This record gives sequence, C-alpha cells and structure tokens, in this order.
Amino acid sequence: MTIAAAYIRVSSERQDEYSPDSQKKLIREYAKKNNIEVPEELIFFDDGISAKTATKRTQFNRMIALAKEKEPPFSAILVWKFSRFARNQEESIVYKNILRKKGIQVISISEPIIDSPFGDLIERIIEWMDEYYLINLSTEVKRGMTEKLSRGEALCPPAYGYDIQDGKYIINPDEAPHIIEIFNDFLSGLPMRQIALKCAAKGLRTHRGNPFEARTVRYILYNPVYVGKIRWSTDGRASSLRDFSNPSTVIVDGIHEPIISQEVWDATQAKLSKIQTMYGKNQRPDQQVEWMLKGLMRCECGATLTMLGTSCPSMQCYAYTKGTGKCVTSHCLSISKANKLVIANLEKLVNNKQFNFVPAENITQTVDYDALIKKEYARLARAKEAFLAEIDTVDEYRENKARITKAIKQL
Repeated sequence: MTIAAAYIRVSSERQDEYSPDSQKKLIREYAKKNNIEVPEELIFFDDGISAKTATKRTQFNRMIALAKEKEPPFSAILVWKFSRFARNQEESIVYKNILRKKGIQVISISEPIIDSPFGDLIERIIEWMDEYYLINLSTEVKRGMTEKLSRGEALCPPAYGYDIQDGKYIINPDEAPHIIEIFNDFLSGLPMRQIALKCAAKGLRTHRGNPFEARTVRYILYNPVYVGKIRWSTDGRASSLRDFSNPSTVIVDGIHEPIISQEVWDATQAKLSKIQTMYGKNQRPDQQVEWMLKGLMRCECGATLTMLGTSCPSMQCYAYTKGTGKCVTSHCLSISKANKLVIANLEKLVNNKQFNFVPAENITQTVDYDALIKKEYARLARAKEAFLAEIDTVDEYRENKARITKAIKQL
C-alpha cells in the first residue's frame, strides 16, 4: 500500500467551503478509494497563510524537510487542489522537482492529471491560473483599499484610543485621555521611555495586550489618526516597518473625530523632526543626568562609585555597599566635593596646557577591489550551488543573490 502525506491549507477563516475538515475528509475518501494510507502524523496543516511564498508556511517546510530525508516516510503528497500546494509557479516547480527526485508525486484529488507530457502541460496551465488568481486578487484588494481611502474610511484595526464601528473609527472614552497625556508629556520634555514606564505603571496595555514600550509611544506620536487622518502604505510594507517617511505612504483626511488638536500635532512633529535630525533614528536624546560624575568614578577594586543619599549625596563603591567581599574599604566621598576637585583639576590642566597629544597612526592601506569582487562572485556561485543542491529555498537564493549582486555593484 502506498504511504502518502496530506497537505491542507486555508488562507482565511471565511473559506468555509474549503475548510480544513472538508479538505481532510475529501483527501481521506480519495485515499481509501485508491488504496493509499495517510497516517495522522503525516497530515500537515497551515492555517490562515498565503501560498504566495513558502517562507512562513511552517508545516509545509516541515513536510518538505521530511521528503528530503534519505528515506522519506511517504511516496506521495495529497492536496485538495494544486493551489493548496503553491500559488507561486516558480516555487511550485522548484519544490515539485525536489520531490520528484525523491520519487514523491504531488497529487491533486480534484484535478486529475494524466502521467504524460500533455499532463505536465495541463499542470503548468493550472499553476499559471493559480498565480494569476493571486495577482488579480491582490489588485482587487488594493483597488478596494484605495476606494475606502478616498472616502476617509478605516483601513485597518483601530489604534489605541479608538474603536471601530460601521467602518469608522470612534473615540474610546477610556483610552483617549491617555493619548492626550502622552502627547502633552512628550511636548513637556518627558522622554519616550519615561512616558512608556508611566503608562506601564498605570497598567495600560495595547489592543494586542502588550505593555507599553518606548516604540509604542513613538508609534503613537507619529500616527496621524489622532489628528483625524488616515495613513496607508501602497506597497504594504512601509507601515509594518514603521518607515513613516517612505514615499509610498499616503495620508488623507479621515471621517473620524480627532483626539488631539492640529496645533499639538504640528508641535509634536516638529519636535520629532528635530530629535531625528540631532540624534538619528536609533540614538537616544540626551536625558537629564542625576549627577555630573555618574558612571565615571571607579574604586580601586574596579567597581563603579554609586550615589548614596539625597539630602547630602555622596559616592560609595558599589561592591562595598553590596557586601560581597570583593571590596572591604569604604570610599565614601561627597559628590559636591568630588565635582569641585574634578573641575579644579580640569581648569588647571587647560590653563597650563598640559595635554598629552597622541597622533593617530597614519595607516594607508591599498584596497584590492579586484580581489573583493572576485570574492563576491565566489559567494554568488556558492549561493547558486546551495540552491541547486536543494539546501536553500527559492526565497533564500533570491535574497542572497540580490544582496551579493548589490555588493558587487557597490565595489
């Protein structure tokens, strides 16, 4: 008896007629009629995932990994339709070739294909039609989104501070005051991290149930929904990457009520722009330091001197205060006295021009660009070999090829 695996996939919960149970039932019936055994452990199911690429289909990848074994546990894969296996023809051909080399056949129980060159042609045509369906669906979805955008309607789940009703954002009376406070705190000089800690201390959670973080606050401050706008990324990626300056991002007037005023929004964006210019994307703006020498003073044991007390603050060895035995000598020193000593000595050095100038090493290296380019071409060849040897997937090879080609052009 032939041992087969079954692959079941649905891309959304609305596909009731193609539900996992119905696909499984039809596959079981086909297997019984054709004397094929499908063990329960060889039934692979991906729920709510598109077949455009195999990257995110964990069960599909697990099935392919088993098929690549020296002795695969199955000799066929049953699917309800070829579109369940893949809608990307390039990937479909690659994976079917991998399986064919292992003697494994992909069988569509609702699309019988004769084993002949003509049957192969019919299978290619079906794959073309499946890919066309996916491309056309994407176009139709984008057209619908564009139409909703032109009307200022909601395009995505509501941001914190809003609910959604009849395709329109409505203000959540419990959450909106926190949004106003976040904007006001930021304009008053409170750093994003401190604002996030303040929100977390109140027990606030995002709509996904996560605690507030600095990036959560940053997303809120950049989100034009709070001033009555709708933002949409036409390429579908800028929003997920939170690349708010991406040229594919479109902002239009919404039909919902704003939570903050235009004046507050403009002031916030001006401050964010200033921070971005001064500190860059991933740098933190300067924050108020509790005392001048914080983190700079060290004990002879190597530990940092930390602050003790508030009314008359002083410094003490961190290891000594912890009583770990690493340091047994007290170095209690008034912070005020330490500041005066450091400043006085710095002034003395500046006035006497007592500087030790250490010239930087003048190292001139000749870059062998030909060797670097040759090295990149070798990497490109290895990437292709990995793909042909079925080690890398189509997506991995495409990504590696693009990255290496870009490096060659830069050289």
